[in-house]
Formats: sequence, C-alpha cells, structure tokens
Amino acid sequence: MASNILLVEDDASIGEMVESYLTMEGFQVVLAKDGEEALQRFAERDYDLVLLDMMLPKISGMDFLKKLRESSHVPVLIVSAKDGEVDKALGLGFGADDYITKPFSMIELTARVKAAIRRVTAYAQAAPVQQNRIIRVHELEMDLDHLTVTKNGEEIKLTAKELQILKLFMTNPKKVFTKQHIFTSVWNDDYFGDENVINVHMSRLREKIEDQPSDPQYIKTLWGIGYRLGEF
Repeated sequence: MASNILLVEDDASIGEMVESYLTMEGFQVVLAKDGEEALQRFAERDYDLVLLDMMLPKISGMDFLKKLRESSHVPVLIVSAKDGEVDKALGLGFGADDYITKPFSMIELTARVKAAIRRVTAYAQAAPVQQNRIIRVHELEMDLDHLTVTKNGEEIKLTAKELQILKLFMTNPKKVFTKQHIFTSVWNDDYFGDENVINVHMSRLREKIEDQPSDPQYIKTLWGIGYRLGEF
C-alpha cells in the first residue's frame, strides 16, 4: 500500500515539483499551500509523513507543528530555506524528526522521506505484544503497552522521539549510551556526527521529566562518553 504524505509548501513551483516526483516514486501526496489548509487536510485522513515548510502564510510552519503534536506522532520532515542551527533546533525541539534545507536534490529528499517512514514502520512491527508492562524509576512510570509516561501520577506529554529515547534508557538501566548509540537505536539510521539532533531532543526530554533540568537525575551525563539512567 502506498504511503500517504502531506506536503505543506506555499511556493507553487517547489510544491508541484516535489508532488510530481514523490508521486512517480509511488507515494500518495496531498499538497497544502498554507498552514490553515494543512490543518484541514490533516484532519481529513491519516498520513504516514508530513513534509513541512517553515515559512507559511496564515499559520506558520512552527505553529502548525505545535498544533499537530497535540494529537499526533506522525513523522515530520522540515523543509526550510533557513540553514541556521537555531531554526533547526527550534523545529526539532517541537517534535520534528528530521530536516532538509533548500535548495535540495529530489534524490536526497526522497531518501529522507523513505528513511523516516521506514523507521516508524520498523518500530511498530518490532513492538512486542504483552500485557501490563510497567517500568518504574523513582517517580517516573512508563507503560510500554500504551506508550505513556507519568510522574507522580501526572501524565507527561512526550514526542515520539522523546518517548523512544526515554524507553531506551528505562529498559536498559545499567547501560551507557553514546550519542551514536542513541541515534542508531532511536532513528534506526546511520550516524554522521550531527550532535545537534541528540542535544535538542535530550534537552527537551530533561525539561519534561527532571525536577531541575540543569541538574538532571533521571538521565545522567557522563562527560566525554555519553549518558546513562540515573540511580535512586
């Protein structure tokens, strides 16, 4: 079955080019030209991936992404003309899975689209079916069947990647993970030394689960080595 992609792009020439190429590659593509239309199109059907331009009329790409993450963990690939690390970090921090900067080659874009969909599909297929699987670490509790996290009984809203990173640590309490290990395990892709992706996700995760993010206790940093789950 062909994967469904929501393409959000206000530049008509780029939108038509990407839509045509991905359609030839076997994807079903729905094109939205602004953030408002994107929200409408997303509500109409299920998608396997969202290709999101940041500079959009009516509703910005960032506002669209924040709204999307209130109800969905669908993979989001940011497409942006801005190449600054701040813009990348901001987008990834709000729940994007990857980014590509303009101008880009259609071959690279297609490869990233396929990789993002493949990672989600592989993760879903690999999830074992068991009952009542609860992991507790001090005040944190993760329900592996329902993929929810609570702290002192209050649910913590995590993005898909934040949830997978935390699960990696909570299911391997004695193991030390380098950034490369985290990336290959969670993103299921080759690591090319782009530490920004790991740094942003780790920072956002700590803001949500730690009492004092500047002095983390649940995920400890081993300087020059990596990270491990804290001991209580």
